Amino acid sequence: MTSDDEFVRAALARKGTPFLCTAQAAYYVGLSHRTLEKFRISGRGPAYRKHGRYVRYHITDLDAWSACHTHTKTQR
Repeated sequence: MTSDDEFVRAALARKGTPFLCTAQAAYYVGLSHRTLEKFRISGRGPAYRKHGRYVRYHITDLDAWSACHTHTKTQR
């Protein structure tokens, strides 16, 4: 479970550290943290970094990953 403080920190990331934990990154891109973890394991998610034992997502990597998933019409 994440605290409201983590979501506030994610929203203010551009003004502070550009590195987000999994819960913050998931909130930033509008996914659950479990979905983001599954994407990381399968290689389908955004680029991430390991800071010691901690997984961190850089905000520019999240933006780039999101931009690559832009669609203009529904596929059948």
